[in-house]
Amino acid sequence: MKGDTGGKMVIKSKLKWVGLVGLVLSALSLFTHFLLARYSYTDDAAAVTEYQAITIFSWRPIFETADLSPTVQSKLHRRLWGPVRRLESLQPHAKPRQKYAVPVSESNRYIFVRIRGGFHEIRSSICDAVVIARLLNATLVVPEIQSTTSSKGISAQFKSFAYLYNEDHFMEALANDITVVKTLPKSLKGARRKKEIPSFKVVNSQSPYYYLHHVLPVLKRHSVVELVVSDGGCLQAILPPDLEEYQRLRCRVAFHALSFRQEVQELATKILHRLRAPGRPFIAYDPGMTRDALAYYGCAELFQDVHTELIQHRRLWMIKRGIVKGNLTVDSSTQRLNGSCPLMPEEIGIILRAYGYSWDTIIYISGGEVFGGQKKLIPFHAIFENVVDRTSLTTPWELNKIYGRETNLVDKYPKTPPSAEKETKHESWKTAGQRPRPLPPPPARPKSYNIEGWWGWVAESDNEPESTVIELRTNAHKLLWEAIDYTVCVEADVFVPGFDRDGKGRPSFASLVMGHRLYQAATAKSFMLDRKEIANHMEEISDHLYEFNQTWIKSVRSHLSKSLVDGLTEESKVSKSLSFLSFPVPECACRISKPNGASSRASTTQLPDALKVAPSCPAWMGKDAISHTGDKENEDDLDEDDSGPFSLFFRQIGGSGNRNAASSGGRGGGEMMSSKEETQMEDQEEMEGGDR
Repeated sequence: MKGDTGGKMVIKSKLKWVGLVGLVLSALSLFTHFLLARYSYTDDAAAVTEYQAITIFSWRPIFETADLSPTVQSKLHRRLWGPVRRLESLQPHAKPRQKYAVPVSESNRYIFVRIRGGFHEIRSSICDAVVIARLLNATLVVPEIQSTTSSKGISAQFKSFAYLYNEDHFMEALANDITVVKTLPKSLKGARRKKEIPSFKVVNSQSPYYYLHHVLPVLKRHSVVELVVSDGGCLQAILPPDLEEYQRLRCRVAFHALSFRQEVQELATKILHRLRAPGRPFIAYDPGMTRDALAYYGCAELFQDVHTELIQHRRLWMIKRGIVKGNLTVDSSTQRLNGSCPLMPEEIGIILRAYGYSWDTIIYISGGEVFGGQKKLIPFHAIFENVVDRTSLTTPWELNKIYGRETNLVDKYPKTPPSAEKETKHESWKTAGQRPRPLPPPPARPKSYNIEGWWGWVAESDNEPESTVIELRTNAHKLLWEAIDYTVCVEADVFVPGFDRDGKGRPSFASLVMGHRLYQAATAKSFMLDRKEIANHMEEISDHLYEFNQTWIKSVRSHLSKSLVDGLTEESKVSKSLSFLSFPVPECACRISKPNGASSRASTTQLPDALKVAPSCPAWMGKDAISHTGDKENEDDLDEDDSGPFSLFFRQIGGSGNRNAASSGGRGGGEMMSSKEETQMEDQEEMEGGDR
């Protein structure tokens, strides 16, 4: 009996070891598989392996057809994703064109700049600071970004400017323009600590005259001045003709010198690889729905919930500080029809579907959380299946990596000392003698509210609570998130802005993206929508949003196609006077001739008036610039030709042209036509357009 018992124990012991070894091997196998999926790819096979690696993220792409072959859908593909043919002659050219002196290697004049604001304000202010340093012949100290220095708990390995941008690259790229140093000399550091440095709080859009006649004399006396920039940009957007070289300097700073630090750039590149892994182009969409912008333009009534109160609270705050001159109560529907309010995600989804983008189009949403909550994006997700953002294309540890090592923060609410009256009452309770009495009420617990979620303080107080320590650090993180979104939007095949104004009535994040795309690749599709016209289009079908209407689809397609080029004229009139970076042409661009030898004058006939004054490109960049246009010389301009019958927005049911085709499957409210049918309709459309 003892022998049998001992044998059973040995067998059980062996089984335990076998099970343990099996678990260890399984864990090692999973870990190895994860490492291979994460790291084992080369440049040649990047797309295939990245598509396999994408399974570790929350995004699972769903497509109607596995292949989107340009040979099968050539005409449809060119209309949706092809280049803007009328802008092919426009090329980036920001190098100096006149006599341009190299800066003095050592200068005894220093400009120290402290910048406050959001991502787009910081970027514009840095460009202006470089131009001012060149204008005053001074050495620029690397600007200090207040959004990072004022936040607590940020990783100690980054300091201010280096938290967002590559400091060394910034200094090297501007070596031929200005002298940039990381810190002030020791002789001036002490004066800064003692606050003995003359400081100028610069308002937005100051003229060169202000700096030459007010700042320069002080700089000569004290050898150093401090500029505090809080309004986003400290130099006027339009400079006199004799300072045109300074406009090109702005372009060199914004599009070449300001490179994001390595960790941020690498993560943005990974996201781009993952977006392109399925082998399809993608759209970048920036909703632009921020609380400040909605409050500035009076769009509170578009929400009809607690967000309306939040917007009105912010608008009242703006009125008290003189930011807004109007009344507190504004008719939001009128503002919307005037084009002063953002286009809602559902409206953007409907017009994109009307233009021809299918329900399985990949769309990247930038800008983080949309004000109004995810419920504002529910219709957009129903219209398009593959809607993603940075959180669905990255893992938490990848995002934490760009933050660096940060301390764990716990908000500790300071205990306010009790008032004298409460102290007196407390003592009276002690000396009241023995008699029945109720217990004193418990002390009030401090309340905290998530600034991105439920705004509980609105129902209890007229004063918005101050930002907590964690919220301050989150504001710094948002700069990194917007840097990632900026890179993705600039490189996207198509960019669609929902709103291009910030909470001060100036060009916002979306405007900088469109300006960068216009400079870097003018032919890349960027829909510069006329919000007033789109709002009126949506009013026409407000009672039957998802019904087929061929006339309406034709008008929407016509507007979108025209906005690709005609929108540039409006942008040059409205945005450029407020922000040069939103429309950096023709100062930072040049024109190339047609590959068949046509004159440069002929190449300008298709350009809008705002771009025709761009000079001809130098001979050294002619070959590289012309090589990509030769194979498209005889093609019809599909972006402009929207004549003839249109492919259907939704499939008609029972032969009725106005039958409601909204489906309950969440694919844009209707069933799209097949790829083959869409192609046939496009072919017919182009043939009939040619006959006309």
